[in-house]
Amino acid sequence: MISVEEARARLLAPLKPLGAEQVALSEAAGRVLAEDVAARRTQPPWPVSAMDGYALRAADAARLPVRLKLVGSVPAGQAFAGTVGRGEAVRIFTGAPMPDGADAVVIQEDAERQGDMVELREPARLGRHVRPAGLDFREGDVCLAAGRRLTARDVGLAAAMNRPWLMVHRKPRIAILPTGDEVVMPGDPVGPHQIVSSNGLALAALVAQCGGLALQLPIAPDRADALQRLADAAVGADFLVTSGGASVGEHDLVRDALGASGLSLDFWKIAMRPGKPLMVGRYRDTPMMGLPGNPVSSLVCALLFLKPAIERLIGLAAAEAPPLRARLAAPLPANDRRQDYLRASLSRAGDGVLEARAFPVQDSSMMSLLAKSGCLVVRAPQAPPAPAGAMVEILLLDSDLALA
Repeated sequence: MISVEEARARLLAPLKPLGAEQVALSEAAGRVLAEDVAARRTQPPWPVSAMDGYALRAADAARLPVRLKLVGSVPAGQAFAGTVGRGEAVRIFTGAPMPDGADAVVIQEDAERQGDMVELREPARLGRHVRPAGLDFREGDVCLAAGRRLTARDVGLAAAMNRPWLMVHRKPRIAILPTGDEVVMPGDPVGPHQIVSSNGLALAALVAQCGGLALQLPIAPDRADALQRLADAAVGADFLVTSGGASVGEHDLVRDALGASGLSLDFWKIAMRPGKPLMVGRYRDTPMMGLPGNPVSSLVCALLFLKPAIERLIGLAAAEAPPLRARLAAPLPANDRRQDYLRASLSRAGDGVLEARAFPVQDSSMMSLLAKSGCLVVRAPQAPPAPAGAMVEILLLDSDLALA
């Protein structure tokens, strides 16, 4: 058995970001930029008022009392045609271009209009309430770098930069092939010794969350010819994921059946729990991962291995953030030689520290506990007993808990 760290490194080593495609800005959220994005205009293009008020020459209003003659008005989207001279002011609104000759704004709360005159109650300061041209960015500035996953904020910035189209990495097509005579799809007739399959749909949901396109294949029965035929349907996909049939039982066919038709195996068996029987290799020209059939094992392995594989394919750089830690709410026993991932609730204690409580039963068939979990508590091989209050590494499942 190899370690989780070695397995992840060997899985990711041959994977490269997929090619670029152009998408409309309205479809770009969540995509990863394939090239730097430079602004096509300066923002703001000219000096503009930051407030509703009166544009004037600061030299005319340095000391009170001051009364100035109103010579015009300029809302946003329009411009004052003339020039503000000595002793003059222009009514101005937020975002409107500053008139020629004006270099300050006095806000409307600090002034009183009297017919065609305005009396100031506060002196003006040079540049006060004026946004200079290029305050945000200038034409040619690279404001979004290649490799960035675009947020709603980034979409707004790209729009302001006048970039209606962006080049992003293509979404990877992830073929998902569940296996086993004992499983049926939700809603289908369930035989007396069958169970409802959750793996395929759960994996497809994870693929979508990570930025991929899930290609859901039918459940393959426990026959080598059927498994080979369905695996061949994954031709053209960027990655093949099987679920089930990866262990050592006589009905666990994936390794042997696909080995006879083009599977080149890199490694099999990882020193982890849940998820020991995980396979990684290539099926013909397609990178391939064989996940365990137990629902929890399948999803935990997908979080640890499939998620970073998709992130590599969509162009995300490997994150080297320090591991997140939480305080144990209850003690844990010593661990054995496999790295353990314990399902746990997660909350923020009264002192503000994240607190994890591992569920007492960790059977890998219990999806209800995984759904309830906020994190996985990571236990290194041969870890000694951990008392309540000890700080442990966690793998976050609900990102909002870390920010709450």
